[in-house]
Amino acid sequence: MYFLPTLAFAGRVLMSLIFLIGGIGKFTAQAATLRSMIAYGVPLPELVYWGALATEIVGGLLLLFGMFTRPVALLLAVFCLITAFVFHDVPSDPAAMLHFYKNLCMAGGLLQLAAFGSGLLSIDTLILKRLAAPP
Repeated sequence: MYFLPTLAFAGRVLMSLIFLIGGIGKFTAQAATLRSMIAYGVPLPELVYWGALATEIVGGLLLLFGMFTRPVALLLAVFCLITAFVFHDVPSDPAAMLHFYKNLCMAGGLLQLAAFGSGLLSIDTLILKRLAAPP
């Protein structure tokens, strides 16, 4: 099963992309994102905007490199669930529901990362190996 570390790495990279792309999209379309948040009745939309932006970009980068993977994956799973229920839980809209279920699926994958960690090809593993090495 020599290919499992590569699969774990590829999965982590692919999962990080949606957060990085989403964060960049929010950054380049701040006004539109804020209008959308206001339309959905999000309280303190500017604060939520900056929090979402930081969560997606910083969380996406940490996930990409496999650093602090378990807590970051848990945070991103919660982020996905909140996003699903606040912005995409519209049963009358098939497109919104597709995003709702996509977010649930992403949360499930992130919970797997939170449970099982980043895999061998990660900064987490590199740090653990250095800590375990005799001085």
